[in-house]
Amino acid sequence: MNYLIDTHVLLWSLFDNDKLSKTASSIIINPDNTIFVSLISFWEISLKYNINKLSLNNIIPEELPKYTEKAGFEILSLSPSEVSSSYRLPKLKHRDPFGRLIIWQCITNNICMISKNSDLSEYKEFGLQIAW
Repeated sequence: MNYLIDTHVLLWSLFDNDKLSKTASSIIINPDNTIFVSLISFWEISLKYNINKLSLNNIIPEELPKYTEKAGFEILSLSPSEVSSSYRLPKLKHRDPFGRLIIWQCITNNICMISKNSDLSEYKEFGLQIAW
């Protein structure tokens, strides 16, 4: 099955596995699953790193794609169609623009999202599949 990991799940997968749920861990390590990381996550990390809202474990944001690929994750690009149609995602509790675009990628590509964020469940009725 295809899964897209949220930004915090990417960081925890790479640097702090103990924060992952048992379900998330088992999905991520299962070789039958394809685990995607959105380009949006790299942008979010880079911006938060730049304004000191995020510190990384002795690496810089430019090194994350290498770590991601080493972990066996695939990088999911954004299409012009996904970006230009993202306005169609209803405005509910979750207002984070990075997260909203990742949610939209999951819905439009029929990919299950792995996230601890409980606010995302409100998007299930719009087609979001969530695992944690």
